[in-house]
Amino acid sequence: MDRDVKPYVLRRTEEHARPPKLSLDYGQALNPQQLAAVTAADGPALVIAGAGSGKTRTLVYRVAYLIDRGIDPASILLLTFTRKAAQEMLKRSGLLIGARSERVCGGTFHSVANLLLRRYGRPIGLEPGFTILDRGDAEDLINLLRAQLGLSEKDKRFPRKGTLADIFSKCENTLQSLEDVVLNEFMHFSEHLEDMAKLKRAYDSVKRQRQLLDYDDLLVKLRQLLSEDETVCRTVSQHYRYIQVDEYQDTNRLQADLIRKLAATHDNVMVVGDDSQCVIEGTPILTPKGYRPVESLRIGDTVWSGGGNGRLVESCLQTHHSRPKDDGGKEKDFKTLE
Repeated sequence: MDRDVKPYVLRRTEEHARPPKLSLDYGQALNPQQLAAVTAADGPALVIAGAGSGKTRTLVYRVAYLIDRGIDPASILLLTFTRKAAQEMLKRSGLLIGARSERVCGGTFHSVANLLLRRYGRPIGLEPGFTILDRGDAEDLINLLRAQLGLSEKDKRFPRKGTLADIFSKCENTLQSLEDVVLNEFMHFSEHLEDMAKLKRAYDSVKRQRQLLDYDDLLVKLRQLLSEDETVCRTVSQHYRYIQVDEYQDTNRLQADLIRKLAATHDNVMVVGDDSQCVIEGTPILTPKGYRPVESLRIGDTVWSGGGNGRLVESCLQTHHSRPKDDGGKEKDFKTLE
């Protein structure tokens, strides 16, 4: 009696699949610490790397290694703090692995947020053609609303447009309320808190009505989108399955939260940072009473720092960290990729 014969093909399961043959000798090109970071398994990874230890080289080879493993380049997201840094890293990865690296998404937090909001922003009321305000435009809008609300007629102690923009930006980037920021860092403006809150509400309302986003809004709105729309969050996270972050020590709370949301479905995040990027003992810090050595500052002291475009911004020292010292009083070295 004839029987139909059904063929069966035996294949290795994905877990036991033969690893792809790599086109580069990573062990030859990298030192043991760099190699360990570059070839790290999936999952979260924090790479602590000091100056001159090859942080950039490590990320460049990490991108090349992922592609070499057969990972879709379009699923790799490289976040940096300057567009030039992203372009340089991808260029160097291309020299190692070829044109496949051109499909990697690399850029600053703001440029990636701009891309994603134009593509997925409608659920939170953003049309693809929204307009981005640069710092000057944002300050001018704040000043216009300040005049319309009659706040320009206030006494000279009322903050100017640049300071107002700094305060509003601080709220967004630290995920703090306006009241907390003013009372903790701009106490001398506390008597104007109610008027500043009214101005901020007007500023946010006009931007929303006119489809305007300032630089901070790019990150704030992306965070809102990923928090409120689970479908979009899952879609974006599943697309970018391998996230690499450069200069992680410079990320703020808002950016760190965005990284977590972008990795919501996989946790494949590698961040590279330098825990020693700090000011050394004796560094002069500008305060309202003149320059003081950094080691003499205490929590609660007021300091001045650069605010961009030649401006100085007044801030309140909230916390500080000192490196541990050995028995001889010398600072201990932290482990680096040397």
